[in-house]
Amino acid sequence: MASVRHEIVIDASPEHIWNVLRDVGAVHERLLPGRVTSTRIEGDQRLLTFPDGHVIRELIVAIDDGARRLAYAVVEGARPPLEHHHASFEVRPEGDERGRLIWTTDVLPHASAAEIRIRVERGAWEMKQAIEAAARR
Repeated sequence: MASVRHEIVIDASPEHIWNVLRDVGAVHERLLPGRVTSTRIEGDQRLLTFPDGHVIRELIVAIDDGARRLAYAVVEGARPPLEHHHASFEVRPEGDERGRLIWTTDVLPHASAAEIRIRVERGAWEMKQAIEAAARR
C-alpha cells in the first residue's frame, strides 16, 4: 500500500485548526470553500459535492478530540478510482499560535500515489488559506 504524508504549518491556534477539521459537516463552509460546494452527513458517512456535481462518499472512521485526529475513508467516487483509501488529519501545536496539520493517506493501487500526493499538497494549501483567513476575522 502506498502512503502519502504531508505536513503544513498553519498560522492559527491548534484549537482553532482542530475546531475546523472536526466540523465534518461544514467542509464546504470552513475547510475547503469553493473546492467543495456542499457537505451532507448520513449517519457515519459524509458526502462531499464538488463544483462539477461529482460526489464523493466518505466513511468518518474516528474523531478523537484528545489526540486532535480525524480518520476517514473514501468509499465511493474517488478520482482517480482507488481500490483502497484511508486518511487521517492530525493537529499538533507549533507554539501557542500556530499548528502543524499532518495529513496521511494510504491508497491502493500504488500507482495512484503520485497523483494523490499532488492533490494532498494542493488541498493542504487550500485548507491553510481558509483556516488562516477565518482565524484573522
